[in-house]
Order: sequence, then structure tokens, then C-alpha cells
Amino acid sequence: MAQEQIRPAYHITGGNGWINDPNGLVKFNGEYHAFYQYYAEATYWGPMHWGHVKSKDLTNWERLPVAIRPDEQDDGCFSGSAIVHNGKLWLMYTSFKKNDGGVSERQLQALASSEDGIHFFKHGIVIGEEDLPAEYCPWSFRDPKVVRANDAFYCLVAAKRRGGGGRILLYKSCDLFDWEFVRDVTETDSGGKMIECPDYCTQLGLLTYSEQFQPREGNTHLNIHSSFAQFGSFDFQNPFVPNGKRQIIDYGFDFYASQTFAEEPVMIGWMGMWDRNYPCAKYGFAGMLTVPRRLSREGDELIQTPVYKAKKVCEKSVNKKLTDNISVGAVRLEIKDLRAFDLKMRKSGDNYASFTLFGDEWIFDRSRAGERIVGVEEDDDSLAGIRRMPYRRAETDTVEIVFDKFSVEIFVNGKALSSTLYPDPSADGLELEIDCGGCAYSRYEIAK
Repeated sequence: MAQEQIRPAYHITGGNGWINDPNGLVKFNGEYHAFYQYYAEATYWGPMHWGHVKSKDLTNWERLPVAIRPDEQDDGCFSGSAIVHNGKLWLMYTSFKKNDGGVSERQLQALASSEDGIHFFKHGIVIGEEDLPAEYCPWSFRDPKVVRANDAFYCLVAAKRRGGGGRILLYKSCDLFDWEFVRDVTETDSGGKMIECPDYCTQLGLLTYSEQFQPREGNTHLNIHSSFAQFGSFDFQNPFVPNGKRQIIDYGFDFYASQTFAEEPVMIGWMGMWDRNYPCAKYGFAGMLTVPRRLSREGDELIQTPVYKAKKVCEKSVNKKLTDNISVGAVRLEIKDLRAFDLKMRKSGDNYASFTLFGDEWIFDRSRAGERIVGVEEDDDSLAGIRRMPYRRAETDTVEIVFDKFSVEIFVNGKALSSTLYPDPSADGLELEIDCGGCAYSRYEIAK
């Protein structure tokens, strides 16, 4: 197989070139639409366009023409969201003007619309510098998320306070064109340098956001840029009131800039990370999006379940050991009275990724899984290729793993750990050693 033809089987990419944040997740005319930050000319970040795909089943995606692109209005079309109104599909995005760089840059919120969901007309800036309170930086003001509530439109926008940290600002409109500033949503600086990609899921009362350069807290989160979720009360007039603990959305190496669909609690994230190398660049692409994951709540815990259309092709009971072969597809294990678990994935000879239970902690290790992925993190775990996830024991533990050619997404009792991998394309061995009261194993082919 020619290198330039190797692509993930069902994860969203731009085809060729670079992608990062998912944008504009929306259901329009009975189909799911997903947009994403896209630069087709190279396998690194460049002038941002909005790539575009659609799907009937959240698994098989049809590539559509680029929705919006840089022009005389925008030097770059940064991240944003989508909403359906009066039979049209509306995109709210950040219009980037580079000017002379630094504090002369401008990141302002713009609007585009489409009647057919494919061809878009730009309406220009609708939240400008004059709409931003003086204490916030117009060069760090981005990623609008539009929601409908109380017979009005509301827009969450990431911002940075002058001399301070990241904030989330709230705007209100009756028509998507004229916006008024409402308030600072959280009224406190973020722990990192800048908040990005705020999202509010009205069905769950869930605020999610990403933070740049969030200081790590022991082994709790180690990526240089992190993504968090917080349940709480929010009436779009008063500050967001947290309810329960702040949670990491994904414990893996590669997850950022998540967004939920406007109509239902289904999330997609960027399965990548800033300040890392991308071995897949040699194949002509860099970056992909995660599989969709359906969100729910159990007490104070965020529960994530992968969404994919699949056909079961193998089912068996496991007694201590299992061997199988899979490089693309999914496996699911239902385990009673789990005492020990050691799984090797994408195995070829002495090379593999592993997922192992140690006490109350899952440990994922990709150090032997193929080409080396290097970031700027300098902690021992990152240098060793390790990520950790708490073990939240259940009456029956459910381990579900979604495989693609360059990735693995692991879900255990609602918690998630996602990472890219670059093994030999032929590496498909799976070996499990388990000690438990009973284990049912199923393997699935992703349906086309």
C-alpha cells in the first residue's frame, strides 16, 4: 500500500493536510454535520479553513467542500459552532486578522449562513472589539459556542483578562446579528494562560473547556494543554455555579478542543495535541477527530460511551488468557469481580501498546507501540510514554476499546483515555491475561 494512501478507516481527517479542533457540530436536514479546523496545503498548522463532513449514522462520513476559508474578510477562520435557525444553517466563527502580530492581532466573532448546508455566505463581524469590555484582550478572544435558551440566542466566547488568565464571556442576541455583553461566566481566572473552546451542553448542564498551559497536578493531568468538564447550574443570566468536582474529560495523550452537538449530548474532540510531532505526516495528513461519544451523568461523574455502527463478528468467554487479532474495529469486555488485567494491543513481536490495572489505577503505555511521539512535557510518565486513569469499580466492569490504524480509544465504566499510535501497519495482535469471576469478550467490525 502506498504511504500516501494510508488513512484512518473511519476517524474524521481532512483527507490530506492538517486538521485540529472540531467545529460546528450540528444536525441539519436529518444529517449530522461536523466541521473542523483545516489546512490542506501542508501537514502543519496554517491559515485556517473550515473543513466539512456529514453523516447519517455518526460512523460513515461524506467529505464535503470547504465551508469557509480565508479571504479579504479573514486572514484565518478560527474555531466556532453552528446552529439551525429559520431553516438555515448558521456558523459562528472567530475571524482572525494578523495585522502586525502580537497585541495588534484581532480575534473577533463572525457569522456565515447556508440554505443547503454546503455553500456558505459570510455576513462579517457580529461581535466586534467595541462589544468586548475594556479589561479583556481583543487579540485573545475566540471560539464562540452558540446555544438557544429562554427564547434567545446565547454565545459563550473564550477570552483573556488583561494581566490575568483565561475567562469565558457570555453574549445574548435575538437574531444572531446584534449581540450584547451579558457577563463573565465564571468570574475567576483559569489555572492556565488561556481558556479555549468553551462548550455548554444544555441537556446535562455541562460546561466543558480546554486550557492552555494548565499546570499539572501530580499525575492528575500531564498534557501541556488539558480539557475539563464541570456540571453546574447556569441560567444564562447569573454566573455558572459548579455542582461537584471539575473532571478531566480524557486521560490519554491526545484529546483537546471538544464540542457537543447542538441537538444532543454527543461529543467529538480533536485526537491530537499541540507541541507534538506527527509521524503520520509522512502519509500526507496530520490530525484526526475522535469517534463521537455519547455523554450522560451518574451522580457527579461524567459518563462517556463511544458511538459507532458495528457488526459483532466474535464472541467468547475468557478464562485467564485470550489471543485475537485486530487493528481496525472495536472490542468490548464485560467483567465480573475483576482482580487483574493486562492487555497488549497492536502487537507485533516485542512491540505493542499495553493497558494494565494496578490497584486503583489503569496504566496505558505506548512506549513500545511504534514510531516515537515526542512532546514538550518533561515529567517521568510523559517521557516513558505513560498515561494513567483512575479505576472506578462497578458491579460489572465494562472495557470498550475502539481501534483504528493510528489510534486507540479506551473506555472503562464511563471514563475515557485516547491516544494516537504509529505501529507497523501489519501489527494486529491482541493478548489478554485476566483474573476475574467471569469475562465475556466481543469483537466488532465497524460497519460501512
